[in-house]
Amino acid sequence: MTENFDVVIIGAGHNGLVCAAYLGMAGLKVKVLERRDVVGGAAVTEEFHPGFRNSVAAYTVSLLNPKVIRDLDLHGHGLKIVERRALNFLPTEDNRYVLTGEGRTKYEIAKFSARDAERYDAFSDELSAIADVLRDLVLQAPPNVVQGFNRRSVRELLRLAGIGRRLGTLPIERQRALLDLFAKSAGDYLDGWFESDAVKAVFGFDGIVGNYASPYTPGSAYVLLHHCFGEVNGKKGVWGHAIGGMGAITQAMAKSARAHGVEIEISADVREIIVEKDRAIGVALGDGRVIRGRSVTANVNPRLLYEKLVPHAALPPEFLARMKRWVCGSGTFRMNVALSRLPSFTALPGDQLSDHHTAGIIMAPSLAYMDRAYHDARETGWSRQPIVEMLIPSTLDDTLAPKGAHVASLFCQHVAPVLSGGRSWDDHREEVADLMIATVDRFAPGFRQSVIARQALTPLDLERTFGMIGGDIFHGAMTLDQIFSARPMLGYADYRSPVTGLYLCGSGTHPGGGVTGAPGHNAAKAIISDLKGFWRN
Repeated sequence: MTENFDVVIIGAGHNGLVCAAYLGMAGLKVKVLERRDVVGGAAVTEEFHPGFRNSVAAYTVSLLNPKVIRDLDLHGHGLKIVERRALNFLPTEDNRYVLTGEGRTKYEIAKFSARDAERYDAFSDELSAIADVLRDLVLQAPPNVVQGFNRRSVRELLRLAGIGRRLGTLPIERQRALLDLFAKSAGDYLDGWFESDAVKAVFGFDGIVGNYASPYTPGSAYVLLHHCFGEVNGKKGVWGHAIGGMGAITQAMAKSARAHGVEIEISADVREIIVEKDRAIGVALGDGRVIRGRSVTANVNPRLLYEKLVPHAALPPEFLARMKRWVCGSGTFRMNVALSRLPSFTALPGDQLSDHHTAGIIMAPSLAYMDRAYHDARETGWSRQPIVEMLIPSTLDDTLAPKGAHVASLFCQHVAPVLSGGRSWDDHREEVADLMIATVDRFAPGFRQSVIARQALTPLDLERTFGMIGGDIFHGAMTLDQIFSARPMLGYADYRSPVTGLYLCGSGTHPGGGVTGAPGHNAAKAIISDLKGFWRN
């Protein structure tokens, strides 16, 4: 029997759930279909070794939008987020360290450079001021490029003018800095501010997180800025942990959606979007069922959507050809590790819980190190001296590991999204996992011996499991030609597609990657406008 809904959503990742909840609030009948046997997409908590649970893919909280939290009443549905006791910890190769966080960053910088410490406040103020302006643009569709002169094109021009007026409130020096942050590399931007390698590294890491690039690749400064948009519990620029792991976020979202009448079905593999008379009218499942909808919304990578799910005959040839060139690949190798004890770092010895154990621990002591890691991966398939960020969430959350033991997330870069020469990641997974453990061990001797068990996810594993093409955590590179009105393509930045009734709501749309909920919020706004002709803030 065919089921009928107002909206069918493909994918119960966090943006799909956010979109569904808003649609349910608007009184629409919504069905969410999830291929895996658990909701959450990449924001899930799973047991990877008996007694040890961790956020398997996405692993930390800051970018989740406060309006989404409020509107979906995520705290009322059980979500609790705690702040790290320190922000970031970066050990250096000469056994010194930088430990950033509220009330300590300037002092830590002064250990390396009095000049850098004097410049820090101005640097922080510049990033904060620009992030505040752009933060206002996160929860609205960017101006869409429309051909011709008509009512729709005039509306988009007025919206563009509104953004221009908003940016015009910035002093001219801030406007110049904004241009720098969109066009320059993170390395060039930071070189203009600081002289210390360690100081530049602790800030520059944000420019290559999930970004298969050197910190000296033009455009990487924007990726750095993108990671400044977040806040935790009302504090801007802070990072935190969801008690119970990232799955606690999506479980709360699912509860909110269901409370508004949304149906969520797991283990439901969508094989094709059904298009009739140039309109999306439903989906066909792998088990033979057909679920019809007045519209279909996809929370998947745009390339996956258009190459695999939409009949090619339904798409303009030039559109399809361009989407096949949609650039994906984060250079990410993701590990979850069960530990018998906390690591003791040469730069800051001791395995008793301290503030630095709760921080983002960055093992990449300079921008030059990061640059070599990228070029090495491009040449050989993976860096022989990789970049590793380690989080130990069990320092803030005792629900994740047995008493006295811990779990760690290793976010490792750089590795090639696809290996050259016909090589498969399946044949090199354990070799590279050994390298990542050895890299941590170099900064924290004895770490290797503390590892009880590990789970290693290559770019190929991330693609198979979570639909991240090339392991791309952002559903598409955050480069100048793939952000804002060009995400995923000029002319289709408003969450709509060339197929009437087909929408996108994932990270491949504005404002891009991270666990934000913003694409889901914005897509729901477009869908409600089309189906009901209104939007309630």
